[in-house]
Amino acid sequence: MTVLPEATAGHEVFAPDDLGAVLDKAAQVVGADRVIYPEEAVAGGPLSTPLGPNVSLYRSRTVFGVVRPQTAEEVRRVVGLFADGRTSARLHTFSTGGNWGLGSREPAQDGAVVLDLSGLDQIRDIDVAQGWAVLEPGVTQARLARLLEGSERMLNVTVSSAGTSVVGNALDRGVGLRHQRVDDLTGLEVVLPSGELIRVGWWPDADRTTPVYSHGLGPSLVQLFVQSSLGVITAATVRLLPRPEDLRVVRLNFTPDKVEAATGEVQRWVSQGLSRGVVKIYNEAAAKAYDSPAGQYLVHVCVDGTTEAVDALCGIVVTEAVKSGLFTAVADRDARDPDAPNHDIAVRVERAYAGDPDPTDVLFEAKTGRPAARLDEEGGFLFFLPLVPFTGPALARVDELVEQVRVETGIRCGVTLNALGPDLVDCVVTMKFARAEDEAERAHRALDRLHKLFVAEGFIPYRLGIEHADWADRLSAGTGARAFARLLKDAVDPHHVIAPGRYT
Repeated sequence: MTVLPEATAGHEVFAPDDLGAVLDKAAQVVGADRVIYPEEAVAGGPLSTPLGPNVSLYRSRTVFGVVRPQTAEEVRRVVGLFADGRTSARLHTFSTGGNWGLGSREPAQDGAVVLDLSGLDQIRDIDVAQGWAVLEPGVTQARLARLLEGSERMLNVTVSSAGTSVVGNALDRGVGLRHQRVDDLTGLEVVLPSGELIRVGWWPDADRTTPVYSHGLGPSLVQLFVQSSLGVITAATVRLLPRPEDLRVVRLNFTPDKVEAATGEVQRWVSQGLSRGVVKIYNEAAAKAYDSPAGQYLVHVCVDGTTEAVDALCGIVVTEAVKSGLFTAVADRDARDPDAPNHDIAVRVERAYAGDPDPTDVLFEAKTGRPAARLDEEGGFLFFLPLVPFTGPALARVDELVEQVRVETGIRCGVTLNALGPDLVDCVVTMKFARAEDEAERAHRALDRLHKLFVAEGFIPYRLGIEHADWADRLSAGTGARAFARLLKDAVDPHHVIAPGRYT
């Protein structure tokens, strides 16, 4: 057996004897130039990795090779090479690799062969009238948004880079500006660990036009493959949302001492239907990227619909905000006033809510400090992503816990609160750090503390980074749920062809 050097001492992993033969067969399927062998992966010495660095400075896992297929058929054939269990190497997949803050392209465990699906980049089919598109994992939100430009439909975009994968983000329950993206998945094309290709949920049929409905008859199977290692997703049918006739974002500021009262007021507006899309609330650190006044929170409330509805609802939100006396600034026309101090940013924010992910990544770079293409090499940040009740007291408690972590570690966290409805907030906690050993250590210590403090409070994460994959067992909601998930894994993937991930 061959011992592969590892980026961190004490993590040597042995490559299976027959792995070379399997990779040779994979090269016959995808082309020799699209396979990286173990010898190439470590040619640069113990610190090299075929996946490159990651922005979180997580330990680089031992990778036995990289295979870059370009079609679903190639994926099916490559998975089939591993299906008989003759090699103990596991397959780890990623779409475009932009899972920043949670591990980027890295597997959760050592000893995987990586399937890089960025070459599956086709928009296979699209029906604007019915509101769906069939996308492969390598399709970016910028590309799909550009195709939809000027049409009556739009994509539910995220505030991440325009170059990130639509399908990959949805499969990890990423949050768009309209709702969680997992809600946009209506059908999946899956290569099972046996090498069989199946489709679940709703899929377009040229011979029979049916309404888009993801659940079908019997058990709903689409969600079975979300945050799971039960198969390799080679395409997805994604909903395209109606484009509003008009749209405006109301911008508000409040001081930290008003967190409980101000967020409680915003929750009342959401519960009474005064906003559309995800209301976003930024703490002082996160608000800096939007040129918010120093030391103040920032709120974005999206209102859309017909022009008359937008005028009326904006007027109501502004009136309610002023009447409450909780906000230091209230503005709803910055995007329409070229002389407004926040005009350029306001325009970009409104365009994002309207389905334009901004191919120039101006706001993304303002938040991360680096272009997407250089982020893993030069940047430093971690994500912590818990769910929190949408109540004033709960969000005030979030503020207290983040401040406790700052006192303990010296890391000042940015916090973005994404309202997923009147009762639930997706809390995005970001820890930025310089790529120096001492500061990275403090940031990782802050991440560990956030997990412990928030979970103790009942604020459970809905996405995990690769260093906290074991928390999935600790956080299972129901009696026997994890055991049942493992039972499914063993039944569908008896040879454990698909690498264990952060959730299964």
